[in-house]
Amino acid sequence: MGSAALIVILLAALCWLCGWILLSRVSRARCLPPGEAAPPAGVKAAAVSIIIPARNEAHNLPRLLESIQRQADQPLELIVVDDGSTDDTAKVAARSGARVLASEPLPDGWRGKPWACLQGAREAKGDFLMFLDADVRFDDGGFARMRGAWNGGALSLCPFHEVEEPYEQLSAFFNFLMVAGTVPNGLFGQSLLVDRESYERVGGHEAVKGHVLENFRLARCFREADVPVRGLNGRGVVSFRMYPDGYQSLVEGWTKGFASGAGATAKTTMALSIVWLSGLMLPLPVWLLSPEIASLVYLAFAGQLILVFGQVGSFKPGIALLYPVPLIYYFALFSWSASRSGKKVTWKGREIHGD
Repeated sequence: MGSAALIVILLAALCWLCGWILLSRVSRARCLPPGEAAPPAGVKAAAVSIIIPARNEAHNLPRLLESIQRQADQPLELIVVDDGSTDDTAKVAARSGARVLASEPLPDGWRGKPWACLQGAREAKGDFLMFLDADVRFDDGGFARMRGAWNGGALSLCPFHEVEEPYEQLSAFFNFLMVAGTVPNGLFGQSLLVDRESYERVGGHEAVKGHVLENFRLARCFREADVPVRGLNGRGVVSFRMYPDGYQSLVEGWTKGFASGAGATAKTTMALSIVWLSGLMLPLPVWLLSPEIASLVYLAFAGQLILVFGQVGSFKPGIALLYPVPLIYYFALFSWSASRSGKKVTWKGREIHGD
């Protein structure tokens, strides 16, 4: 074996190792490790107010509300804040027994979601506030598991991505790197469980009223107020379909601030991610040196990616075997997101400035 081939193999091994380190972090951050029984609830169900900000979510709400109704323990109350919907969001929520609040007009300087969350929190009676996006749903026993995982301060889970349509496979790298860059000391935007005292100590969602990525800013506010922050992989607890409305919604969703959010990632995690992603591109130039080595490197990364993607979503093994496709898509959309930072993007019928 020549020295050039040896160097390539060692470099690929280093990049491959970085992928395993990232995978181990995501795996260790599971809310409920495989085979482990659900922990006893750390928060009583009757103390929890569930608050759901919803804008044109008539198609998503039934699955979430039905999943809550199936739980063995029920929350104190269920509040849906209708954020200026033009569909049947309010009717769907009311039919399921939720208390529906019609959002007041959006004040200057506010984003829609923080404004809806704040209004729900003001009306809630519970000692604990659980904020859920409308596209989230609990797995069986998930409500108890999430409450059992709370050990003070702010707890957030990233839902497991239920992938159904072919275009959704393109989210694979985005999903994994979002989780890897947030656990265990950050907050996800899809779910939050926090005690009322901690929430009010930081000023609630008013403290992040002007931010698209309110979860990153809220985590910072909690840490500055010495409130513990914990983000976990929600596989086995909560799940969602991120962009069921079609390819355009996927583009808009990831464009609205993924690059800005990546900027909040811890330096060590960012370095591991960069080295790993760089390694995934090695087979192409290595092919010019040795097709045999390039094939081995490619298969090693593809096998790793089957496990990587499986931690965060129901991605098909084929998307790992054809990983250059979602990888190129990731680089292209990430670059586009970065170029749109501070500019207007469209999300749910509103024009917003990238965070």
